[in-house]
Amino acid sequence: MNDPTYDPMHDPMYDTAEHKDGRGMFEVWALEAERVEVESGGVRRDMTAGPGGWWRATGAEHGADYAFHVDGEGPFPDPRTRRQPYGVEGPSRVYDHDRYTWSDQDWHGRDLRGSVIYELHVGTFTPEGTFAAVAERLRHLVDLGADFVELMPVAPVPGRRNWGYDGVDLYAVNEVYGGPDGLKDLVDACHRAGIGVILDVVYNHLGPSGNYLSAFGPYLHGFKGSYWGDAINLDGPGSDEVRRYFIENALQWLRDYHVDGLRLDAVHALHDRRATHFLEELSAEVEALSTNLGRPLTLIAESDLNDPRLVTSREAGGLGMHAAWNDDVHHAIHAAVTGERHAYYADFADLSALAKVLTSGYFHDGTYSSFRGRTHGRSANGVPGYRFVCCVQNHDQIGNRPLGDRVEPEQLWVAAGLLLTAPFTPMLFMGEEWGATTPFYFFTDHHDPELAAGEAERRRREFEGFGYDWKAPDPQDEATFLRSKLDWSEISEDGGMSLLGWYRDLIALRKTHPDLADPRLDRVRVRFDEERHFLVMERGSLRVVANFGSFPTPVRLSPGARHVLLASDDAVGVMGGDLYLPAQSFAVAQI
Repeated sequence: MNDPTYDPMHDPMYDTAEHKDGRGMFEVWALEAERVEVESGGVRRDMTAGPGGWWRATGAEHGADYAFHVDGEGPFPDPRTRRQPYGVEGPSRVYDHDRYTWSDQDWHGRDLRGSVIYELHVGTFTPEGTFAAVAERLRHLVDLGADFVELMPVAPVPGRRNWGYDGVDLYAVNEVYGGPDGLKDLVDACHRAGIGVILDVVYNHLGPSGNYLSAFGPYLHGFKGSYWGDAINLDGPGSDEVRRYFIENALQWLRDYHVDGLRLDAVHALHDRRATHFLEELSAEVEALSTNLGRPLTLIAESDLNDPRLVTSREAGGLGMHAAWNDDVHHAIHAAVTGERHAYYADFADLSALAKVLTSGYFHDGTYSSFRGRTHGRSANGVPGYRFVCCVQNHDQIGNRPLGDRVEPEQLWVAAGLLLTAPFTPMLFMGEEWGATTPFYFFTDHHDPELAAGEAERRRREFEGFGYDWKAPDPQDEATFLRSKLDWSEISEDGGMSLLGWYRDLIALRKTHPDLADPRLDRVRVRFDEERHFLVMERGSLRVVANFGSFPTPVRLSPGARHVLLASDDAVGVMGGDLYLPAQSFAVAQI
């Protein structure tokens, strides 16, 4: 049965094609329409207009296919379709959430604090590319020590392969992955394994193919809100219902799919000039739902603004997100271990940048950003570290490189050491834990000839300021997608097994040592030597030491190292209070 702590009979204004007392009701918002028809079973019937631009008709039964016609145009999928069995261009199908039987009644949720997140793309995580196949790999994630699985977007997209950020029909689930029941099966399995689920959702734009929302109402502003498409109408005429469309979508995942949190894509691209920002309204609604369900629900935002108000409570004048992706930490670690200095990495070239992010969260906190050509960000003073989700790899930082290349396995020993001992919420990207050598390319499967022909050129233009010699594979070529699938056999190789053991040991140390669980940034002390290229981070009684250089070095620890808890190299040792580190090595020592 569904979770008994909530009533599935929601306000009918927001329940499209849901069963009510044994009789289904088709409902759709079409604000300016003069006539709306529903087509099902080969029959078109007029719908009845109601208050606020809502149209209704009886006769929706679970499993029935249907579509809408608006003022003679159509057929169109339901904007709130729960199922799209024929893809983004086909009719919708009535889906009743109550018919699913859950087995996670003992699941009481998971707090973000102290947790480790594991990001994956369903289509490339396994050879099969399905929810069911992900569920079969959960033992690997449990043994690793992951607390949350973060799924890249699962809404329907054009074709059979996509990152998911071109989604439309936002209430539905990609049938290629397993559809709505498949997603529920995966969430159910994760909860039985003790793992929470975070779902990546996109509310700043819609995909260019299969998007018929404008036929029903003013869902879009009609001007470019970002590089990716028209801005969502969150503040113009008719925007009350548009906001509800997205807020109810968020609540659906948390309530009807038992998801534990949402990652909100690129919230800096949300165009909202209202006094109460969309994110603030969403935060209040999710808090109310969390109270009703009796389990924690988490909102994580991706933002390019470096603005701590995003994760400040509503009561203190913030937007109430629980955490935000922090790219500055990624850039600083990446620059230190790889030596890359192009594009935005230029500002993070010195170890002083890494020292700053480890103690302040943001590097650009009102400082000049050479990549942007202006000052950027503001201070995050007082924000606990767990509110920053940080990584050494993610889908963007790999997939937005022309060749989809990852951090080299030998560099991950130091990079992972820093990430998993820092005072932030760490996130791993699929395969990173064994040093996967498979790339993660950008891939699409557009059926529209114009979109298909121009995708490679659009990607080149999007990143022309990054200094790349852009020679990426064709996103439309199926081989680009297939080459992005993980090769699980790499785990059994010596290098893969060793690195996987390192990740497991780091996560175990993080979870068992209280000093590493402390999220207070003002308790972190960092010193570094730019010339000898080493850094020491103080975490209570622990000293985290990284040698980024090409030569071994002794590092003086005060009051002196007693013993080494964990080291990336067997040659690491204590000599008279000094810690000896070989080239490009990492250690955690007790003082």
